[in-house]
Amino acid sequence: MSPVALPAAPFAHAECAGLGLSPWTLRSALEAGRLRRLLRGVYVDATIEDSVALRTAALRLVVEPTQVVVDRTAAWLHGVDTYASAESSHGAPVETCALRGRTRSRLTGVRGRTRDLGASDVTELGGVRVTTPLRTALDLGCHLRRREAYAALCLLARGHGVTVPDLVAGGERFQRRRGVLQLRELAPFVEPRVESHREAWTLLAIHDAGLPLPTPQYWIDVDGVPTFRLDFAYPEHRLYVEYDGREFHEMTEEQRTYDRERHQWLRALGWTRIVVRLGDFSGDALERWLRELRAELASAYTTRRW
Repeated sequence: MSPVALPAAPFAHAECAGLGLSPWTLRSALEAGRLRRLLRGVYVDATIEDSVALRTAALRLVVEPTQVVVDRTAAWLHGVDTYASAESSHGAPVETCALRGRTRSRLTGVRGRTRDLGASDVTELGGVRVTTPLRTALDLGCHLRRREAYAALCLLARGHGVTVPDLVAGGERFQRRRGVLQLRELAPFVEPRVESHREAWTLLAIHDAGLPLPTPQYWIDVDGVPTFRLDFAYPEHRLYVEYDGREFHEMTEEQRTYDRERHQWLRALGWTRIVVRLGDFSGDALERWLRELRAELASAYTTRRW
């Protein structure tokens, strides 16, 4: 049987029968990688490139006009994915709210609630009402687990120009709100130069260990040309910390060669590297690299000329 022709736009589960997609063909298309889930009960042809326009089109299928997209779904629409991997693979839940005094959404696949939002807290993207990047950051700073909250704050700051003073002032705006103490604690050291969730986790771990904070995305010049960029650097110590979540077998030979030569160059220039990997954010693995970092930072004096 020839594959069913897929539409060029997102479609809801309720539309599957009209498109000729039986439950079996839908499941087969997902398993074969021809389809991907965008949200719970919303699918798209896997060949269509992700974009804000695509995401808003998906949300229009499940969000009622009276509702406002909030929290993790708002962050997703703003380009920051804070869902757990299992939630994403099975279709992320849609989080919305109704303004106080209105009825929350009870649609299947939507987590509706009510919330007080000011006019400055809401914007519109592609016909979907959504909390602004700042309000989304403030909400997630309260609602998410601590390290996920810090990553969301950093990445929304990076992508949308949210500033530390904005976040600090926003935290003071909330009174007795659940999670506001976490937001107020994290906001002052949000770093918009962080480029990924786990880079943010790395920086948070350094902060929590009481160590000096490094300079993110630091460039090293070779013969006057910016050549090597380091995730986190302590230039005065010629020390850098890098998050590397890649498994050796996942890297190409070209990537392995580049990494090896890059490390040799940096070592020849007098730099010491501390590597943080995927499983290094708890227990003994966390303590290992923090202990190594602490020891290197303690060696403030050196007889090395460069």
